[in-house]
Amino acid sequence: EVEVVESGGGLVQAGGSLRLSCAASGFAFDDYAVTWFRQAAPEKERVIISSISCEDGRTYVANSVKGRFTISRDNAKNTVYLQMNSLKPEDTAVYYCAAKIHGMSGRLNDYPYWGQGTQVTVSS
Repeated sequence: EVEVVESGGGLVQAGGSLRLSCAASGFAFDDYAVTWFRQAAPEKERVIISSISCEDGRTYVANSVKGRFTISRDNAKNTVYLQMNSLKPEDTAVYYCAAKIHGMSGRLNDYPYWGQGTQVTVSS
């Protein structure tokens, strides 16, 4: 059974830090690219934040979080992390982790495996 579980969200003051984790099971994690998306409100679109490849550890980071967020993965633990520093109120959103085989993609429909999301709230 495939499972993708995010954790690490919460309430933090502006300027603070959080580390999100995405733990996966039920598929060959080493062969999957993993991407973090976020959705600020149900009526807003889900947007890509950061992605990490499976083969060579290449990463993508959206301009909105570049220099503040870092993605990494530990294949031995089937886990991807998103270290978020210097958080801003506009980072408030539900953060989702998603996995797709092989290469990274910014298209939501390319991802067959999704977690349920973790809420991040940044107060001013």
